Amino acid sequence: MGAFEFVAIDKAGKESRGLLEGDTPKHVRQLLRERALLPVKVTEVARKESKKSKSFSLRRGISASELALLTRQLATLTQSGLPLEEALLAVSQQNENPRVKSILLGVRSRVMEGHTLADGFGDFPNAFPELYRATVSAGEQSGHLDAVLERLAEFTESRQILQQQVRNAMIYPIALVVTAIGIISFMLAYVVPKVVYVFESYNQQLPLLTRIMIGSSDFLRDHWLMLIIGIGVLIFGLRKLLEREGPKRRYHHLLLKLPVVSRLTRGINTARFTQTLSILAGSGVPILESLRIAAQVVANVPMREAVEEASLRIREGAMISKSLAASRLFPPMTTHLISSGEAGGRLEEMLGRAAANQEREVDSLIATLLGIMQPLLVIVMAAVVLLIVLAILLPIFEINNLIG
Repeated sequence: MGAFEFVAIDKAGKESRGLLEGDTPKHVRQLLRERALLPVKVTEVARKESKKSKSFSLRRGISASELALLTRQLATLTQSGLPLEEALLAVSQQNENPRVKSILLGVRSRVMEGHTLADGFGDFPNAFPELYRATVSAGEQSGHLDAVLERLAEFTESRQILQQQVRNAMIYPIALVVTAIGIISFMLAYVVPKVVYVFESYNQQLPLLTRIMIGSSDFLRDHWLMLIIGIGVLIFGLRKLLEREGPKRRYHHLLLKLPVVSRLTRGINTARFTQTLSILAGSGVPILESLRIAAQVVANVPMREAVEEASLRIREGAMISKSLAASRLFPPMTTHLISSGEAGGRLEEMLGRAAANQEREVDSLIATLLGIMQPLLVIVMAAVVLLIVLAILLPIFEINNLIG
């Protein structure tokens, strides 16, 4: 039995959309006819998501908040002793997002066919990343799925909170930039030309600053479309260039050498890696498999390659801490905590501490940068507005002198 999305028409000609569970599309059409509905389109959820994963889409996965919420609900219901298929049905019914609801019903249908929960999640790779699926699979194999889901809920919630904090912190700078650009554009497009028109009636040469401002205003008015297209092409070209392995590796090497950016890059990637490795190791996933999966969450290419090289040394019997320290890309505090965990048999705990330590440092650094950026943006925008005002006032002063 699978989950199917349908589009049907009732006797009054009104279109109806929804979800139904059935064995085949033909079975679902029959169920619709029994409800006095004329089926127009019936699509299996899993097949629809599979097509999405192979095609271009603006939104291919589900949001961090949605994943955190459904994981917490699923963990709570399974810990209360509710059978897995009933828990999935209950979570789908509580979810207001139609796409998430259809995905959960698709997972439930796979579970009811006798497949594992991890296999059900595997039909929707864009919604449930490999880390998520591997952790669930380890929980099912060890017989502690409820405890593993609880850990996953905490993990997804912490990730969602971090993303929310970054978004909230960026609201003010973005609003400030948009407002300043709007004011500057208005002054260049409407105020400056009117002042120029008045001044030109006196047949006097405009001040240099005013001429520069007029040139900028004319250029923006005459070529704004080409400017937007050029910026778009430049961004697209840079993204395509950075998709190539060579330029991408050189760019990521550069990030690791820049003073402030280096700390931020190392901190974010180390926090992701250690947190992922902690949850995988604590869920019973073999250490080499955990390292392989954890390496995929490391966005920086040199750091990811360092993890892969460390995996080869660990396969030969080396310690995790020494293998990671050999690259000199991970913070010394992280490798010391991992070494302590290996020596004391508390690797999972020390990995968690290392992740928490890096997250605190990253949060502190981001807060500092945002604290500096906000007044800096105010100063820059004020300087630009001041230049425009001066460009307007200088001709006015000269007109007054001429009249006087």
